[in-house]
Amino acid sequence: MRILFLGDIVGSPGRNAVIGKLAEIKEEHGIDFIIVNGENSAGGRGITPKICIDLLRAGVAVVTTGDHVWDQREVLDYFPTEPRLLRPINFVDAPGAGSVVLETAKGKVAVLNAMGRVFMNPPLENPLTLLEAEIARLKEEGVKMMVVDFHAEATSEKIAMGRALDGRVSFVVGTHTHVQTADESIFPGGTAYLTDAGMCGPDVSVLGREVDSVVWRFRTGLPTRFPVAKGPVRLCGAIVDLDEETGRATAIERFSLMVEDADSAK
Repeated sequence: MRILFLGDIVGSPGRNAVIGKLAEIKEEHGIDFIIVNGENSAGGRGITPKICIDLLRAGVAVVTTGDHVWDQREVLDYFPTEPRLLRPINFVDAPGAGSVVLETAKGKVAVLNAMGRVFMNPPLENPLTLLEAEIARLKEEGVKMMVVDFHAEATSEKIAMGRALDGRVSFVVGTHTHVQTADESIFPGGTAYLTDAGMCGPDVSVLGREVDSVVWRFRTGLPTRFPVAKGPVRLCGAIVDLDEETGRATAIERFSLMVEDADSAK
């Protein structure tokens, strides 16, 4: 089983590039299953039902989210209708679910979504204990291939999560910082790990936002808007190979692709 995970999609440039290039990437790399984080896909904050539908139609199997998941109010009523759109599992009383299991030609694949608590604002339940309970339940159902999107700020919290889940899931990948890390590895228990997948957004930017507005904020300390930047888009993420019989990862590589004209790519 070969899985492609793409990091946080930022605004229309990011989603146009993903939608426009996904079929080509899938064919070129022999991808079986695609997961994207869509929490910034609507103008840089949140996701809408239409955007989710567009991503799924383009070939995405599961869309994960994070701290901006509730920023577009219309998505609240959509969550209960679309199990392939996840919200972090530790929003325990919120609409939707934090995990999903999909049948594929190569076996069942579970995707789990959780959010860190260090330097993050919403009051959340403990992500590790909730994930451990859900993983145990999925194992009882015979699911062997599991991917966890851990949406968190602190590198230490992400690494700790990866180590805690080593041998229990196939892949733990971090999102949220929009900066791809270079620490891809397979832990001793057979779990692939990457601290942050990076983003799918404008390359000449500050985390996908216009450079001048962000620099002005740092220079003056005054509030301002952070428009989504324009220009070439870099798609970032990871490709992981899994053993279908054991669920263990056999290979992991970082993924990066520059899309010069995102609008025409779509």
